[in-house]
This record gives sequence, structure tokens and C-alpha cells, in this order.
Amino acid sequence: MKKILLVNDVVGYGRVGMAAMLPVLTYLGHPVYLLPTALVSNTLDYGRFAVEETTDYMRRLLPVWQQLDFHFDALCTGLMFSEQQARLVASYAKQQSERGVKVFVDPVMGDGGRLYNGITDETVALEREMISTAHLIFPNYTEACLLADVPFLPEGLPTEAEALRLATMLHERGARSVLITSAVVAGRSAVVGYNDDRGEHFVEYYEEVPAAFHGTGDIFSAVVIGHLMNGEPLRDSTRCAIDAVRQMIVRYASPEADLKAGLPVEHCLDLL
Repeated sequence: MKKILLVNDVVGYGRVGMAAMLPVLTYLGHPVYLLPTALVSNTLDYGRFAVEETTDYMRRLLPVWQQLDFHFDALCTGLMFSEQQARLVASYAKQQSERGVKVFVDPVMGDGGRLYNGITDETVALEREMISTAHLIFPNYTEACLLADVPFLPEGLPTEAEALRLATMLHERGARSVLITSAVVAGRSAVVGYNDDRGEHFVEYYEEVPAAFHGTGDIFSAVVIGHLMNGEPLRDSTRCAIDAVRQMIVRYASPEADLKAGLPVEHCLDLL
């Protein structure tokens, strides 16, 4: 049982961010603590939303936790809402890493070869700094290209060798272990990994389900982290996460499903 701190957004309508990760990690046996980066009305693709960023609150909160000597076994970072916030979280992650806390970084910046709205070159630079403190990072293919400063290929990576080289580049930038999600390798959907503990590269393939629920990346990360913190190897944890998320999507994919709201993860825990 490991104490895990989630540094991510709280979304009122939608199972993404903390709302997606909390049930998974709790089910896998870990006490979970919350440091919200923002309060968000709903997932952003609805077109209208309200956001209350929490950087000032975080600046007041962290000294209180330090005075109370609160500590965690792992820290997981997600979406940052400003450059100031990214700097604050990067500094905190570095401090925690130096104390022996496992740092997991999901460098949320873009997808499909494009940056998300509000993400700047400065944010990319700060995420590059943050991954240097990380025990494991979870970029999607677009984010991996941004972090490694290599061109994004719309058709995906042509060979396994090229995919493994990209994972190695991110390791060389400071991340100990790497999982590149939503990759296409030689025409097949895959997660590309590098496990620093074993010096092992791997590619785990899967059959994609045509239902793009929001929050599946958060669920994937939570399953991986939960298994890792239970002492399981990275590749095995990755396979568990791929299979669990795929089964969840299959269970709830339908023409009537609200993909923007995410998966009802609380009703999927039996699949973990």
C-alpha cells in the first residue's frame, strides 16, 4: 500500500484527470491524495467551459504540507494550466524526487501532431525540464516528438527500430523509464516502452477500438502506476493497462455513448 499524490485537474462533468485515476488507484490498494491544478466545468471538447486555475492556492498549500511533514511514495503530474504552474510543479517534483519519491509525469501538450489550445513553446520547454526528474513518463506519440524535438510523422513510426529509438531519446533527456502511448508502429497501434530497471525496450501491440472516449489515457496511466507500486514489472503493468482499457471501451462503446464525458470507470473496476 503506497501513498500516491495526484497533481491534475478536477473536472466537474466528465471522467477524466483525477476523476478517472482516483477509483483505479484506490481499487488497486493505494491511498490517494489530491493537489488540483484547476477546477474545470467539463471536458473542453464540449466547446464551452469554465476554468479556475489553482496556482495561487498551490503556492499556499505546499508550505503547509511541508510544515505538517506530509509525505508520499509517488507523485503523478498531469495537465498544467499556465507556465507559472508548470514551473511550480516542476520544482516540487524535483524536490520530491530527491527525497526518493517516485515521480510519474504525463506531459499533456497535444495530439495528432498539434499542440492543445493554450500550450506554448515555453510549456514544452518546462515539460522537457520536468521529465528529467521522472521515474516514468507517459507521452503520447505527438508529445514524445515534442519532447525529443523530432518531426511528427502523420503515418506513424515506420519500424520498431525507429519506435525504440524515440523511447531511447526520451530516456537520454533524463526520464528513467518511458511509455509512448497512442503510437502507430509499422501500421499497428502500439505502446512503446523503455524500462530503466532492466535496460529493456519493448513494443506492446493492440487492436484499437473505434470509440475515442476522453480520459482513457488517465485510466491507462493509473493502471500502470497502481501495478508498478504493487511491485510488478513495467512491461507486465503496461500489458495489464492496455487490456483493461480496451475491455472498458468495448463494454461501453455504442452509438449513444457520450465520448466527451469519458468512461464510467467506477463500473469497470472488475476489469482491472
